[in-house]
Amino acid sequence: MISLDGKKRSDIKPGMAVNVILKQDQRSGKKTEGIVKDLLTNSATHPHGIKVRLEDGQVGRVCDIL
Repeated sequence: MISLDGKKRSDIKPGMAVNVILKQDQRSGKKTEGIVKDLLTNSATHPHGIKVRLEDGQVGRVCDIL
């Protein structure tokens, strides 16, 4: 079963549509939608979400899997 909160690395694959929170948006919680290009977090889970690079080059932590 896929958890849709983005905290498990195994749930996220390149090509998936996700919402991320960019570093500069952490205070406001503003979400940015994009397609995963690379997974940057090496650990199996992360309490704040798995860090990914989107196809447009932006880097953020996954908060929702779409």
